[in-house]
Amino acid sequence: MATACALKWVPDSLYNTAISAIVVSYARHRRDIKILHEDIQFDVYYKLYNKGRLCELGLEFSDLETFSKALKVNDKRYLLHHCFQALMDHGVKISEILADAFALQITDDVYKDQFKRVRTLQLGFTLGGFLSDAGWFNDSEKVYKACLNICIVDSTQGSLCRALECSVRLLHVQNANCKYDAAEKTCTSAFQLADDLKKLGITVSRATLFTECSTLLFAKSHYDEAFNNCTSALKEITSSLPHKAVVDVLRQCSKACVVKREFEKAGLLIKHAVVYAREHFGCKHPKYSDALLDYGFFLLNVDSIPAAVNVYQMALDIRQSVFGGINLFVATSHEDLAYASYVNEYSSGKFADAREHAEKAIEILCHILPPDHLLLSSSKRVKALILEEIAIDSHHKQTEASYLQEAQELHLQSLELAKKAFGENNVQTAKHYGNLGRLYQSMQRFEEAEEMHLKAIDIKERLLGPEDYEVSLSVGHLASLYNYDMAKFDEAEKLYLRSIAIGKKLFGEGYSGLEYDYRGLLRLYSNLNNQEKTSHYSHILQEWNLIRDKNNAEEVKPLEIELVVSVPEIVELYFK
Repeated sequence: MATACALKWVPDSLYNTAISAIVVSYARHRRDIKILHEDIQFDVYYKLYNKGRLCELGLEFSDLETFSKALKVNDKRYLLHHCFQALMDHGVKISEILADAFALQITDDVYKDQFKRVRTLQLGFTLGGFLSDAGWFNDSEKVYKACLNICIVDSTQGSLCRALECSVRLLHVQNANCKYDAAEKTCTSAFQLADDLKKLGITVSRATLFTECSTLLFAKSHYDEAFNNCTSALKEITSSLPHKAVVDVLRQCSKACVVKREFEKAGLLIKHAVVYAREHFGCKHPKYSDALLDYGFFLLNVDSIPAAVNVYQMALDIRQSVFGGINLFVATSHEDLAYASYVNEYSSGKFADAREHAEKAIEILCHILPPDHLLLSSSKRVKALILEEIAIDSHHKQTEASYLQEAQELHLQSLELAKKAFGENNVQTAKHYGNLGRLYQSMQRFEEAEEMHLKAIDIKERLLGPEDYEVSLSVGHLASLYNYDMAKFDEAEKLYLRSIAIGKKLFGEGYSGLEYDYRGLLRLYSNLNNQEKTSHYSHILQEWNLIRDKNNAEEVKPLEIELVVSVPEIVELYFK
């Protein structure tokens, strides 16, 4: 794997002059370049990219044999990402061209000749991994499926091992591309292969397989099963596991712990993942940005909002420097930063940055993905939330109505995509119902708002239990509707108190979300002329403000992490 220094490639001046001379008269030397060492060939192609000669570069990289040589230059891999993304932005469908070329070269000769099979699989795994790392999942999937067909030609130990590795890789890209039905089949097949190997007396680490299985279950909101699979993944970490796989295991396990509200374990795992990725890949590597994104998710969920914004911004900066352009990973980073910025500025009403990032995410995703892709659901949801708040603060009836209407369209689109992917009885679907409930309240459609909130609460309670954070959010929103717009004060009071109890239990007395519940109770008791409780909650709100001021004064420096323990020691601490 490349490290940070790979992005600072500066050949010596004499060598650079020679490379430049070749590029100047490139048409004359094009054939001769093919016999040079891979490193020299790569430098010539990278110089073409630097000079903006993308048509010539595209012609070279459209040839699978030429591109396979570029893939062998491991220490300049992320310079290759620069070239690749530039070609994609230029309109050269290089990802699809290479995937198709690989599939076409798998002929009967490859199936019959063991040496050719192994050599073809090596290329397929490298190409599929590169396309996956670059975010072009459909074409990566095409390559891995072609590889899997080669693997299952016979049932020898070597073929079964390669088939298992290929299945895990395939599962990863299907998860990342939200192809969950296909991923379930691949997951089942992978576990069957692992069992077949075990019957032959071959024990392999299933840490990565359990991690990908957890990722699938997590996406479908099956949080208990996702958590259990992560526990299994941690137990199977071995010293031979690649560094990339170690980071991914720790990341996913941390996310599973977050949704189970096991924050101490989650923090232990994700902080170690961040440090481990930084040590083994450098601070400009996409794998480090992956760890940062999940660290941001952790910080957001433990109410360290400003710190989360900083971490998300760092992750976006890395992905832009490596990929840039119209890239899926850049889009998802924009979305994460948009949501964190929205939460961070919720009280101030300054949503310009959040809106810009949300719109950039949607713009990129719409360029890459079909209009019904599930990844668009999340980005549209974030933009809708932001537009709703901008509308409320606009103080201009026509502008407000326009923004609320657009927010409704985005929320409804997101809801339909979620229902299509997950069905009605799912946490993701419930979240969209809750978002619609808040929106309908802003649109003064109170009965519809109540219906949406009740749906959200019902689904979340059945799936997550009555004291989960997600339940408290929906309960608080319904309390607000009853209090401010429907004059159902008795119901509102019970809901506020329930929301407060859950929030304090999970996050403590200084939890930021308590402010809205406390202010809601103050209004409620004021309307009921209950001076004693009004005074009581006024005092509690003052105490809450003191706690928040103290917390805000303590500057959070999320990346000042020093961990001196090893991965086995982290696992041991986790199980303690």
